[in-house]
Amino acid sequence: MRKTCNVVEMLDYANMQLARTDEFATKDFKVGISAMIEHILHLTGNYSGFMFLNNEDSDTGTLGYYSRYYFSNRKLGKK
Repeated sequence: MRKTCNVVEMLDYANMQLARTDEFATKDFKVGISAMIEHILHLTGNYSGFMFLNNEDSDTGTLGYYSRYYFSNRKLGKK
């Protein structure tokens, strides 16, 4: 039996994880979350970019670079 998941739920979960600041929310952790949600959004035609949570801490390859918020296509009913 095939199981599917809701893209909006995955997006909300990913954005919540990417906003975390606890000791377990490392750069490598956030790289994985970013890769996963970008793949889901692209596969489903729902990718609409992202924003850094802190533009002052967004140098490429840093923890701040992967602390972001992803947007989705409006057809998902999410802003």
